[in-house]
Amino acid sequence: MDSPLGAAVKAVDFGLKGPRGWAFRGVALDAAPGSLIAIEGPSGSGRTCLLLALTGRMKATDGYAEVGGHRVPKHLAAARRVAALGPVPGVTDLDQALTVAEQLREAALLQRRYDGPVRALLRRPADRARATRTRIDTALAAVGLDLDTLPKGPRTSVRDLERLEYLRLSLAIALLGRPGLLALDDTDLKLSDAERTEAWALLRRIAAAGTTVLAVCSEAPEDAVVLRTGTTPEPAARAAKPKAPRRGLRRAESAPATPAGTAEGATAPAAE
Repeated sequence: MDSPLGAAVKAVDFGLKGPRGWAFRGVALDAAPGSLIAIEGPSGSGRTCLLLALTGRMKATDGYAEVGGHRVPKHLAAARRVAALGPVPGVTDLDQALTVAEQLREAALLQRRYDGPVRALLRRPADRARATRTRIDTALAAVGLDLDTLPKGPRTSVRDLERLEYLRLSLAIALLGRPGLLALDDTDLKLSDAERTEAWALLRRIAAAGTTVLAVCSEAPEDAVVLRTGTTPEPAARAAKPKAPRRGLRRAESAPATPAGTAEGATAPAAE
């Protein structure tokens, strides 16, 4: 059963196969509400596809998953209402031309217009403004972002934010709608060791407050529920012995592989 905020996340033999083969396959997961879930793997191993499939933004082709009780890929729209995306490059990029305050106001307006209850649109303008301010302040407090500490305060341009500040702002925007599941990509990309520690501490606080967190990373913390994506090479008996290149020629050799995603401790399916 879900907590008031967090969504339980479950996956059974979850997979996605596209024109170029498997993006991920054989994923198994059973995470309680308020869990910190890490999708760990190298770039190009299907991490982002798995994140998008678990949040209802991409349609899986094998098995199923449940997010807050909504099964995907059967009920993608319902899963999208439960799950919010934080920073996902190419999907939820912030507008570099806006200030931080403008970005927050725009996000709050869009969330109220498309995701909020209809009765909220019937409130008096002053009441709507106070409610919006409260939601923004609550989200900023949850991610530890104090606008007054930014170089130009709320008028700081999004393009001038440091990587960790950008992460906090993106998460605050995602939390405006009080989602059951918060998902983010490239959690530890371009962060120093100290910043990486701070980022994971932030995600732990969000999870501890009740919101389930799903984070793509290259190295998961020890206390997270871990889903690993990677490549499963063909068995040695089937792998052909590489031939030595002829003198004067240069070429790259690579063993055939199929991306796979598994829960920690599970066995990845053999490559086809």
